[in-house]
Amino acid sequence: MFNSQYECKLDPKGRLVLPSKIKGAIPEANGTTLMLRMAEDKCLALYPMVEFKKLENQIKALSINNPEQRMLQRTFFITSVEVELDNAGRLLIPKLYQTYAGLEKDVVVVGMGSRIEIWNPQNYLNNIIEDPADLSSLMEKYLS
Repeated sequence: MFNSQYECKLDPKGRLVLPSKIKGAIPEANGTTLMLRMAEDKCLALYPMVEFKKLENQIKALSINNPEQRMLQRTFFITSVEVELDNAGRLLIPKLYQTYAGLEKDVVVVGMGSRIEIWNPQNYLNNIIEDPADLSSLMEKYLS
């Protein structure tokens, strides 16, 4: 399981070193291949293969005969790419994905349970709940 947030940096070539706690939580059976997807709220979602396959199977089960479901499938698959961790624990984020998420030198890496999110720092701040009272209220609303 992935959790917490980490301030990280992209190198000039667009490579990101995953924080050691994030890297350590990737199942060993996964190997070095991960899936990167253009995700909600202009962030990138990084998945171990086992987690991506679960999502992929749900997407593949949709009907190609339904126009809305077909567009969902198409968009899901064209916005996902395989990435490899190198020996130094870095992954190369393709330029198109960097542009989509507005990534520059500073990035925020966030553990989200079964996936990892990669954010532009300002966009990240615009997409979290900063006030503990608001968080408590939403937890009561959805978890009660």
